[in-house]
Amino acid sequence: MTSLLSSSFRGSLLAGAVGDALGGSIEFDRIDRVRDRFGPSGLTDYAPAYGRLGAITDDTQMTLFTLEGLVLARRRGSDPVHEVRAAYGRWLRTQGGPEVPEDGWLLGVRGLHELRAPGNTCLTALRSRVLGTVDDPINDSKGCGAVMRAAPVALWSDDVREVFGLAAATGALTHGHPSGYLSAGVLAVLVQQVLAGLALLPAIGVARAELVRWDGHQEQLALLDLAVEMGAKGVRPTPEVIETTLGGGWVGEEALAIAVLTALAARDLGDGLLLAVNHSGDSDSTGALCGNLLGARDGVDAIPRHWLEALELEHVVDRLAGEAAELFGRA
Repeated sequence: MTSLLSSSFRGSLLAGAVGDALGGSIEFDRIDRVRDRFGPSGLTDYAPAYGRLGAITDDTQMTLFTLEGLVLARRRGSDPVHEVRAAYGRWLRTQGGPEVPEDGWLLGVRGLHELRAPGNTCLTALRSRVLGTVDDPINDSKGCGAVMRAAPVALWSDDVREVFGLAAATGALTHGHPSGYLSAGVLAVLVQQVLAGLALLPAIGVARAELVRWDGHQEQLALLDLAVEMGAKGVRPTPEVIETTLGGGWVGEEALAIAVLTALAARDLGDGLLLAVNHSGDSDSTGALCGNLLGARDGVDAIPRHWLEALELEHVVDRLAGEAAELFGRA
């Protein structure tokens, strides 16, 4: 394991969790309500949610279980899609779902047994016990519940097509619309490429080239290209600009585009996270995705210390990220 990979991947997961926690307190508020609560600049720090400051949501919970499934698959030489599906069954157990075999160690973390606005699509798909696939979709949902948890797939391989395909396959377990699982593929490749040392714009080029090979890519491609165009023009993404051009982030292609634009526009990691959460939409998911990108680029030391110190289950995120970086580390 290189120390650079460890810092970058830990940064990606931890900054994603911080973005999730920042956005979780305003997820269901329109921007005028946010400004009424916090002033004209909107949210600038953690606000109370779920009875505390720095509370994570289902986005970080499912990201952790995605990573645990991949870790177990690599250790056992087993099918990563099936291991991730089993890990999602364990996440479902933490949300009051049926008993499942104990595996890994996340199921034993009591702090993960909290209801944090889990997505109905994920809950319904996982309760069905049907294995959704790209070729045999379980539904027609393109909600952002697939992309929000896809960042860990970046570690699986150096091969772009393998990472994109695995992220799409694990996304399709719960989300059957191309814009649901293809956004997951793009996000995983972006993180993969940034971890490998590419700047964000070249990384987008790599992911875009893979995206266009897939059926049903047009919707995701259009918003990704728009976000890049706006970023190239130096557009400062205000909440109004985000809403009128990219949407609310409730669906996969919108959430990814918002994350890309805010990451491109960010003056630093903290600035990017605040840009990503301050809008009238799915603030925790867009914050998490922007954090995944900027954390991979800038490393764990770029995350404002006071946000890390107050982050719920910071030690759990950091421990699993460290284990994964060591397991998947490539010289």
